[in-house]
Amino acid sequence: MRYSGLKVIKEALTGHKGWRPAWRDPEPKKSYDVVIIGGGGHGLATAYYLAKNHGLTNVAVIEKGWIGGGNVGRNTTIIRSNYLLDGNEPFYELSLKLWEGLEQDFNYNAMVSQRGILNLVHTDAQRDAARRRGNAMILNGSDAELLDTEGVRAMYPFLNFNDARFPIKGGLLHRRGGTVRHDAVAWGYARGADLRGVDIIQNCEVTGFRIENGKCLGVETTKGFIGANKVASCVAGSSSRVMQKAGMRLPIESHVLQAFVSEGLKPVLDGVVTFGAGHFYVSQSDKGGLVFGGDLDMYNSYAQRGNLPVVEDVMEGGMALMPMLGRVRMLRSWGGIMDMSMDGSPFIDKTHIDGLYFNGGWCYGGFKATPASGWCYAHLLATDTPHKVAAAYRLDRFRRGCMIDEKGQGAQPNLH
Repeated sequence: MRYSGLKVIKEALTGHKGWRPAWRDPEPKKSYDVVIIGGGGHGLATAYYLAKNHGLTNVAVIEKGWIGGGNVGRNTTIIRSNYLLDGNEPFYELSLKLWEGLEQDFNYNAMVSQRGILNLVHTDAQRDAARRRGNAMILNGSDAELLDTEGVRAMYPFLNFNDARFPIKGGLLHRRGGTVRHDAVAWGYARGADLRGVDIIQNCEVTGFRIENGKCLGVETTKGFIGANKVASCVAGSSSRVMQKAGMRLPIESHVLQAFVSEGLKPVLDGVVTFGAGHFYVSQSDKGGLVFGGDLDMYNSYAQRGNLPVVEDVMEGGMALMPMLGRVRMLRSWGGIMDMSMDGSPFIDKTHIDGLYFNGGWCYGGFKATPASGWCYAHLLATDTPHKVAAAYRLDRFRRGCMIDEKGQGAQPNLH
C-alpha cells in the first residue's frame, strides 16, 4: 500500500477503515540469508537497501526492544555533511544526497527539512579552521559559506554578539544541512523493508552467537536459535556487549549523550545553530519545541539517561549564546548510548569470524549517517567488498596507523 494524498482523501471519506499496520509482526523463521542485529536506523536502512539494491529479501532484523526505541528516537535530529577529512566527508556527502531523496524513495513522511546549519566562530583561530573545513567540504562536492559577523546578524539577530568572553566573529554556513524527524526515519525504513519481504522481529534479544570452526552459523535469541549465512551487528552503544558474546573486544567505549526539548514556542529559529565556545546546539522542531543538546556525560554507561552537571553545562551554553532562552521552560530530556571509537570515526567491516560483520563506532555521527550507513553496509553484506566511500572504516585501521581523527584528540573516546 502506497501512501498518497489521494489515499488520505479516500480514507477520510470511508471512515479510515483501510489503513493497515506499517509493518508485519512475524515470528522468526529457522534461518535466513542475512540476520541483522539491531532494529534502529542503521539496521533497518541496511535491510531496506539489501532488498532494494541487491534483491536480498530473505533477511531478518531482530530488535531487543521496539522499533525506534533506541538512539534513532533519542537524537537531536540534525543532518549535515560538514566534515573535514577525506575518510569522512565523501561518506557523509553520500548520506546527505540520500537524505534529499529519501521520502520519495521509501514513500514515507520523514519531515526532511534542509533549513541550514550554522557553526559559529568566536576567535580568529576558529575562523581559520572553519575556512579550512569549508574548503574541504567544497572539494568533496558539498556546500559551504563563510559568514562574517554581519552575515550572522542578518540571519539570527537575537544571538549574543557582544559577549565579552565569546564574541561572535562569524560562522560556517552549510545550507543543505538541516533536520529530520528521527523516529519517522526508523518507521519509514521499517515499512519499506517489510514491503519488500524483510522480517522485522521485535522483543527478540540476542543472547549469543553459534560459532563453529571459525564460522558464524547464526544467533541464539530469547526466541530460540536463528540460523544465518551472514550475521550483521549494528547496535550502537551496545556494540561492546553484543560483540563480546562472539569473543571480540572492540576499540569502543559507551557513553551517554543527552538531548533536551523545551515547551512549544511560536517560530523563532528557522535553522540549526551550534555554539563554537561551549557545548550547545539547537534547532526548532515542527511541533514548536527547541531541540538542543551538548556534550557527553564523560563516564562509561549503558544508561539511557544522563546526570545534572551536563544538564547545567548545556543550559549555561544556551544562555551564553541566546539569553532569551531564560524565559523558556524545559519540557523533557533523554539520553542515548553513544558508541565512541578511539579516533571518533566509525567501522563498517567484516570481522575475523567468517560470516560475522560489524557496523558501529558512530560517536555523535550516527543519525546523520543513517542512509549511507545502510547503503554501504548492505553493499558489504551483498558483495563482501567495502563500498568506496566507506573503505577507510576498517576495524584494523589502528594497527595499520590509518586513523581518521576528525577532531585531533587522540585515543580518548569521550573527547571525540
